[in-house]
Amino acid sequence: MVNIGILGLGTVGGGVVNVLTKNQAEITRRSGTNIKVTHAAVRDINQERICPTDNLELTQDPFSIVNNDNIDIVLELMGGTGIAKELTEQALKNGKHVITANKALIATDGNDLLALAKENNVHLLFEAAVAGGIPILKSLEQGLSANQIEMVAGIINGTSNFILTEMRDKGRDFDDVLKEAQALGYAEADPTFDVEGIDAAHKLAILASIAFGCELQFDKVSTEGISQIQGEDVAFATELGYSIKHLGIAKKIDGKIQMRVHPTLIPKTRLLANVDGVMNAVLVKGNAVGPTLYYGAGAGDEATASAVIADLIDIIKGTVSNDVLGWQSFESIPCQSNDSIESIFYLRLLASDEPGVLSDITSILANHNISVEAVVQKQVDEQNNAHIAIITNKVKTIELNTAVEEIQKNNFIQETVKIIHIETLD
Repeated sequence: MVNIGILGLGTVGGGVVNVLTKNQAEITRRSGTNIKVTHAAVRDINQERICPTDNLELTQDPFSIVNNDNIDIVLELMGGTGIAKELTEQALKNGKHVITANKALIATDGNDLLALAKENNVHLLFEAAVAGGIPILKSLEQGLSANQIEMVAGIINGTSNFILTEMRDKGRDFDDVLKEAQALGYAEADPTFDVEGIDAAHKLAILASIAFGCELQFDKVSTEGISQIQGEDVAFATELGYSIKHLGIAKKIDGKIQMRVHPTLIPKTRLLANVDGVMNAVLVKGNAVGPTLYYGAGAGDEATASAVIADLIDIIKGTVSNDVLGWQSFESIPCQSNDSIESIFYLRLLASDEPGVLSDITSILANHNISVEAVVQKQVDEQNNAHIAIITNKVKTIELNTAVEEIQKNNFIQETVKIIHIETLD
């Protein structure tokens, strides 16, 4: 018998209890023992739950769980980086394994917590922290262990993906879809972490760390959200043969890693371009296996519980790799500066519809050694402004930004030039 204490009995915590109950026989067969959730820490004991609590001892004192000698493994499912960090530290110091779904905690404090786990000869596992029910961390650590990972690119925030899908398929505005996402429970009342890319950046830092064997470096992730994407961008992308997705991208090039989260144009023929709604998907390119794609539910009670319980079974069976993050010495791999990253770019410009304007724009780009691969002029509006989209060749970010700054200084430019990366995912 293995006794489990849960910190937080909300969506994920309740999902864990439900899945353990529903699949008890199978989980017992796979783990080789009975797993029993004995205690759970909650904010309000009287609150209605999504799971049965008859056999649970509920408490509003979470430290009573991490300090309980009869609890073998602690599941930290409360979120946040304040009290959750204190509780995780205390549990590890008490010699308890900890499993968490808390991407913010791992991304920001994971290096110290993993060192603490190693010091106390216990495990800190976090499969559920990235992409919900998709076993992407185990795939990187175990299934792809024969490979040098060259690239990880993922749709790892369901809220942003839902919004962009609705904007593309139904021609809706960002603000309109965001309100629906909040009503459906996909987005919080304060949606900043989702729509401004912070949630995805937390997850990308974790993915990059495992993929490339480096320390967690959340502060090095270049982050841009989707709140400035307009319906016009979506329409231009469609006309040019692309779909806009909010991607987390990590690559290792010439001994340096790049980590960036931003809206991205992807060719419509790519599988990632067709991952819609709230679903998640992660593309991993290894030097031996080539590209592999992992698709599934990125959130939800039972989907995330699936990942939590998978970690639980690994600990019970003793199959956690000694090479998992936190148990080996990691290189301090330098990050590539954003200015030196090479990319194809999409530019959207609002310019006065005057003779020679397009020629002036392309001439400025040419003066900075930037070739134009495609141009679309969509319409001339009531203010006699032309709506223009340009696709460039592959160019360093600093060169593109310098050229755009020069274009922006001209009086014929009527609003800030929109810049979006294009990834072919080759």
